[in-house]
Amino acid sequence: MIFLKALLKTYKSSSSSSKTHQETRPSTEEPHCKKQTECILFLMIFTSSGAGYHSESKAKEYKHACKRACQKAVDRLRAGGLALEAVTAALIELEDSPFTNAGTGSNLNLSGEIECDASIMDGKSLNYGAVGALSGIKNPVLVARRLLSETQKGKLSAGRIPPCFLVGKGAEQWAISHGIPACPTEKMTTKFSLSGYKRNKRKMELAEQVETKRKRQLCEENNSACLDTVGAVVVDREGNVAAAVSSGGLAMKHPGRVGQAAHYGCGCWAENARDVSLYSTAVSTSGSGEHLIRTMLARECSTAMQAENAHQALLEAMQNKFISSPFLAGEDCVLGGVIVLRCCTCGEAQRSEDIQALLVEFLWSHTTESMCVGYMSAQDSKARTHISRLPPGAVAGQSLAIEGGVCRLGTVSD
Repeated sequence: MIFLKALLKTYKSSSSSSKTHQETRPSTEEPHCKKQTECILFLMIFTSSGAGYHSESKAKEYKHACKRACQKAVDRLRAGGLALEAVTAALIELEDSPFTNAGTGSNLNLSGEIECDASIMDGKSLNYGAVGALSGIKNPVLVARRLLSETQKGKLSAGRIPPCFLVGKGAEQWAISHGIPACPTEKMTTKFSLSGYKRNKRKMELAEQVETKRKRQLCEENNSACLDTVGAVVVDREGNVAAAVSSGGLAMKHPGRVGQAAHYGCGCWAENARDVSLYSTAVSTSGSGEHLIRTMLARECSTAMQAENAHQALLEAMQNKFISSPFLAGEDCVLGGVIVLRCCTCGEAQRSEDIQALLVEFLWSHTTESMCVGYMSAQDSKARTHISRLPPGAVAGQSLAIEGGVCRLGTVSD
């Protein structure tokens, strides 16, 4: 079952739903660029506070987290920063929110500890940095970002190749040795995450006393509410794209478990176009890590975005490469979500040196009950946020929702 919605022009909304591949396609009519002598070009940030279940009571907090992340990233871009810096700024803000499952407020594992995963990818260089099962660091994305930067400096002493992915204690030690301050777990634990740990522990104790069927049901109830990995995708004034993702992982996970947020091609993907006939793409994923790892969903969605119709391409990727993936043939509840950005130079900009503009399409899709997103360009005074939900009657893990929009970013020089 597939539910579709498109945001038209500059985020005006229109909706339709269908059980077939019929869809409401995003409008390709773009708003005219404004004439300015000085202005920031090509700036857009698209964030997600995760795919999972977002209660109405906390909707305001999730939206505020996305708005603040968008604002931080756009501020960095307006100051001259590039995509990689902006996506890092967005993730730091999301990690610092006590309402997201990343950094502060992350889910606790079986031992009552916080272990975080994060990764970041630069579309220009194609470099990638990641950490898994990282404890004792407030902002895991900073470690991933530093790993990416260090790989660009070349080989280490004795010809050693610098690491791009570190886990556990080694990742923590590396972070501290590179000037990233330590932060004890108790300072990253919130009342919400601690109460969730105690509640889940009681559920597990109860599950040990009931039949297998009920045990599976309790597990599904737990997982559906705790999948809110955070992510962001960005395009900057030079047309570079970047993506990042961060997660505290599943509640009550086994110590040492590493989710999709750290895995190459699974948590995020960013790739600048290498040819004028191609699109630059950036993707960030959220959901059940094991499902996203086995399908390498981030890279699959990026590849799909080279098709002419982005909306249809994402729909087919989510349906064929995720829900119906042969790698998940034994799963009857496939949970995940993606945010996707693709861009290319507007046709007018290819013909005239006076016009510099990007045509940007941004979409999100999820099989979870809900997904909170935010988006903003430098031409916007404030970020827009939205909690996308499956319609009543749709079955999470078997149905998908897809929404998106298109806009043109740039200026006409005098």
